[in-house]
Amino acid sequence: MRLIFSSLLALTLLSAPGAFAAFASERIIIVTHSDNTGVRLSREQIRNLFMGASVGRDLQPVALPPGSRTRSLFNIKIVGLSDSRVQSYWAQMKFTGRRPPPQIVNSEEAMVQYLLNTPSSIGYLTADTDLPEDLVIIYATD
Repeated sequence: MRLIFSSLLALTLLSAPGAFAAFASERIIIVTHSDNTGVRLSREQIRNLFMGASVGRDLQPVALPPGSRTRSLFNIKIVGLSDSRVQSYWAQMKFTGRRPPPQIVNSEEAMVQYLLNTPSSIGYLTADTDLPEDLVIIYATD
């Protein structure tokens, strides 16, 4: 039993750096409707917008559900927090009544449809997503 546990632990440790590297190398794009073509936001402004602050633009953030790989990438690369820290933050904001969280859609396909149907919205997708021509990228991670 001890040998099996040690072998599993070794395999986990050996595979983790590669898994993290693949996760870290995936790019996230921030997307909005083409009606907002002139909009340019910095990473910090996007972070603030998705964390409930005003950035001087009338854009409504849209998020994927907790547990979504794309949401995890967004939270790490843009917000700079883990999923659990972001969920904790929004639970606190909801409890105190200070801020509503972003609108949540169930999938990347639903995100694309929501962004197409709601020109004042802004969302995130993986960089390999095929975008309809009515959506524009306003920020991309490295």
